[in-house]
Amino acid sequence: MFCYQCEETAKGTGCTTAGVCGKKSDVADLQDLYIYLLKGLSVCNIEAEKKGKQSEKAYEMIAEGLFSTITNVNFDKKYFLKKIQETIDLRDHIKKNISITSKDDAVLWNPSNEEELFEKAKQVGVLQETDQDKRSLKELLIYGLKGMAAYYHHATILNYHDTTIPQFMEQALTATLKDPTIDELINLVLKCGEIGVETMALLDKANTSAYGNPEITSVSIDVGNKPGILISGHDLKDLEELLEQTENTGVDVYTHGEMLPANAYPAFKKYSHFVGNYGGAWWKQKQEFESFNGPILMTTNCLVPPSDSYKDRVYTTSIVGFPGVKHISDRKNGDQKDFSDVINHAKQCQPPTSIEQGEITI
Repeated sequence: MFCYQCEETAKGTGCTTAGVCGKKSDVADLQDLYIYLLKGLSVCNIEAEKKGKQSEKAYEMIAEGLFSTITNVNFDKKYFLKKIQETIDLRDHIKKNISITSKDDAVLWNPSNEEELFEKAKQVGVLQETDQDKRSLKELLIYGLKGMAAYYHHATILNYHDTTIPQFMEQALTATLKDPTIDELINLVLKCGEIGVETMALLDKANTSAYGNPEITSVSIDVGNKPGILISGHDLKDLEELLEQTENTGVDVYTHGEMLPANAYPAFKKYSHFVGNYGGAWWKQKQEFESFNGPILMTTNCLVPPSDSYKDRVYTTSIVGFPGVKHISDRKNGDQKDFSDVINHAKQCQPPTSIEQGEITI
């Protein structure tokens, strides 16, 4: 493997045997293959767009796929094997509906067995581009797209869409299959920044339209005497549904890490059992999840491989995954996610152990 997409990177150069984040080499290779096949899907959907036959599912799959390969999101080999096959299936479905002239390997390649799939995964990673400057710019572009995909994913959950955003993702992914000049790559990176800001604005509109404008807020960092659920990540829709389902159950809800800002949104302040924040930064979770005593719901990135001592209390949802950890299924037919397993688990647990007192202002 070779991965250098985050600040955890080994020796500041790249993870080559296993990720400092906890990612195994086989999963890292599958993520590389997944990105590679999303490039092939992009080529096909761009051609479909020219004929008015574009796939909305492709837009969704590209955004979710990019997001799922960000550091500390998904560590589950089975998840990526499934998503790789789904990408191939959709790519080939689009190919059947239109005439594709592309000879790109990412458009044509199909594995005959799992062994061949893993062998291919080792060939299509970061180091496939041998020119160091082009490699740096291509990867900078890919990582920019991953961040953009995360923002766009959350906006679409709240029914805010802008097809120019996934269409840019397609164009940028397709460009990395080719041999663009340094100047062309620089222009794409700059354009990625521009579209990224537009994506953040769309997400801001989605969040504030749904939950109000965040206010300066004092947040308790102490604990109550009831069992609790700790929710981490960025997904405000998951938080909203969890709060609705835990109302009048005798279970409190606490934020952790990057879910802390949720305490400032007016819509969530009506829930008396939304009692505050527990712990600090995401990377402190091994100690803080241990002492929380109750179940933890991971909604997006920020997952550190859980210790065996509390692994049975960790739940993932959406694109988050880890082998052996319970997963909450996505919404179906417009219904809410079903968090009853998490809530019932919480009722069997002791209240959180206090690790600090007082309030913080956000």
